[in-house]
Amino acid sequence: MKYVLVTGGVVSGLGKGVTASSIGLLLKACGLRVTSIKIDPYLNTDAGTMSPFEHGEVFVLDDGGEVDLDLGNYERFLDITLNRDNNITTGKIYQSVLDKERTGDYLGKTVQVVPHITDAIQEWIERAAMIPVDGQEGPADVCVIELGGTIGDIESMPFIEALGQFSYRVGAGNFCLIHVSLVPVLNVVGEQKTKPTQHSVRGLRGLGLTPNILACRSAKVLDENVKGKLSQFCHVPVENILTLYDVPNIWHIPLLLRDQKAHEAILKGLNLMGIARNPELEEWTARTKVYDQLCDTVRIAMVGKYTGLSDSYLSVLKALLHASVACRRKLIVDWVPASDLEDITWKESPEAYKDAWNSLKGADGVLVPGGFGDRGVQGKILAAKYARENNVPFLGICLGMQIAVIEFARSVLGLDDASSTEFDPETKNPCVIFMPEVSKTHMGGTMRLGTRRTYFRNTDCKSAKLYGNARFVDERHRHRYEVNPEVVPQLEKAGLRFVGRDESGQRMEIVELPDHPYFIGVQFHPEFKSRPGKPSGLFLGLIAASCGQWDGALCHGSKAITNGMSNGSSVMKSYMNGNASRFLNGSCKAVPMNGNGVHC
Repeated sequence: MKYVLVTGGVVSGLGKGVTASSIGLLLKACGLRVTSIKIDPYLNTDAGTMSPFEHGEVFVLDDGGEVDLDLGNYERFLDITLNRDNNITTGKIYQSVLDKERTGDYLGKTVQVVPHITDAIQEWIERAAMIPVDGQEGPADVCVIELGGTIGDIESMPFIEALGQFSYRVGAGNFCLIHVSLVPVLNVVGEQKTKPTQHSVRGLRGLGLTPNILACRSAKVLDENVKGKLSQFCHVPVENILTLYDVPNIWHIPLLLRDQKAHEAILKGLNLMGIARNPELEEWTARTKVYDQLCDTVRIAMVGKYTGLSDSYLSVLKALLHASVACRRKLIVDWVPASDLEDITWKESPEAYKDAWNSLKGADGVLVPGGFGDRGVQGKILAAKYARENNVPFLGICLGMQIAVIEFARSVLGLDDASSTEFDPETKNPCVIFMPEVSKTHMGGTMRLGTRRTYFRNTDCKSAKLYGNARFVDERHRHRYEVNPEVVPQLEKAGLRFVGRDESGQRMEIVELPDHPYFIGVQFHPEFKSRPGKPSGLFLGLIAASCGQWDGALCHGSKAITNGMSNGSSVMKSYMNGNASRFLNGSCKAVPMNGNGVHC
C-alpha cells in the first residue's frame, strides 16, 4: 500500500479537501485504484451532532456513518463508496483506546499518548486503507490521507506524531507528503510573500514530517523567483512546487495538477513510475469546458434554515450543479431564508419579507432541503404551497417532503392544525410522527441512517421514470420523523400519491402530485449519491422541469442515469455522455461566473 498525506498550513479553508480529492482523481486517471481517509482532530466521535453553521453539512455514508463533508468530495471526485472508518476523529481514537484499557488489553501498563494513542492511529489508518471502496476485490493501490486543521494546532499533535512514526515505518518509497500552504499577495506591495509558507514548513519539519511537494494557494501563478525562494528555504525541488491559483470552478483543479505534472512527482516519490500510465481525463476535461461555457440560466430558490452558510447544503448544491450541467444550464441559486417568508417578518422587517418573496416568485424551481427544529417551518410550508398552487417545479428533501405533506393536509384536507410531532407534540392531526425504534434522549447516531431500500408501487410515476423504471432504489437516509401511515389513505384520496415505500409498506419514502408539472418529495437524501457525470435523477428532473426539458429528462431516465438505482441492470449512463463535443462546437460563448453562480 502506498500513502499520500495532505496537510495544510498558515490558515484553514485553503482547499485541502479539494486538493486531496483532485490528487486522488489524478492518480485514478493514471490507472491506479485509490481510497481516501479524512482525519478530523476534533473530540467529537463523528460529525452527527455538530451544527451546520459551525462545520457545514453532515455527509452520510452507505453504512450510516455521519462524517465530514470532505468525504463527500472524495466520493464525488473518485466515484467510490466510503464507510465510517474512512473518517478518523480524536473522539474515535480515544474511545477505542479507553475501551481497550477498560477490558485490560494493555495488561496494566500506563496508557499514554505515545505509544498507545499514536499506535491506535496508525493501526486505524492501515485497517481503513485496506477496505475496498470501488466495488472491486482487494485493497486499493494508493490511500490519500487528509489531515484536517493546520500545522501547529494543539489538537493535531497526536496525529502529527503518529504520521511521523508511520512515514518512517512504511518507508520513503511508500509515503508522499503534500503540504498545502498560502502564498498571499499584499495589495500594498503587489508581491507574492513566501514567509508564511516558510514558517509553516519549518513547523512541519520540526514535528518530524518533511514535505515532498508544496501546493501553494495563490491568486495567480507563482513567479519563478518565488518558486526558487520556496525551494531554497523549504528544501523542496522547484519542479515539486505547484501553484493552485484561483480558477472558475474546482473541476479545474485536477487539470491544473496534471498540467504541472503533479502525478509524475507523486508517482516518482512512490516508486510507481513504471506501473502507472499517463492520466486519462478526456471526459473530465470535456465536462469542465461545458461548465465554463454555459450561457442560459436556470434559477432555483433554496428555501432553508441555514442559508447563511452555503456549506450547510454543500451536497445539495453539488447535485443541483451536476444536473444543471447535464441540462446545459448555468445554475443560479437564490438563497431564501425560510423565516423571511413568514408573516411575522413582514411586521418586523418588511424589506427582508419582500426580498424573500420576490426571490421565490422569480425562481424557475423551488427546493426545500432537509433540516431539524421548528424555526422557519411555516416559511417552508408557504414555499411548498406557492409551488403547488402555481405549478412551479418543486423538490422537497427529508423535512422538505414532510412539510409538503403538512401543507397539503392543511390546504386541501382543511386540517388547519395538521403538523409534525417534532414541532407540536400535542397536535390533534399528526401528519408526521417520531420513528418508534430510535432514542428520544440520545442524539448521536440514533436516527434512521444510511442506505435503505425504497420500492416503487408502480412505474407509472415521474420518480420511477427518473430512476430508469427501476423496481426499487437504494438511497441514504438521515431522519427521526416520518409521515404518519394512518393519514396516508386520507391524503391519497385527496390526490397525493405515495409512490415509494419501504419493504413493510408503512414508511412513506416518495410522494408526488400526479397532475403537477413536477412536485416530488422524498424522505431520503438523493444528493449524497449524485456524481459529476451521473447526476441524481430527482435533481435532474427538477432542473429539467424548471427549464422546459422534462421530456428529455424522461427519455434519458430510461437509460438509468442515476446512482442509487437497483433494478438488476449494470448500465449507468450519464445524461450528458456524447453531448459535450456537440455543445462545445455550438455557438454558445463563455460568460464569466458572477456572485450568484454556484461553483462545484
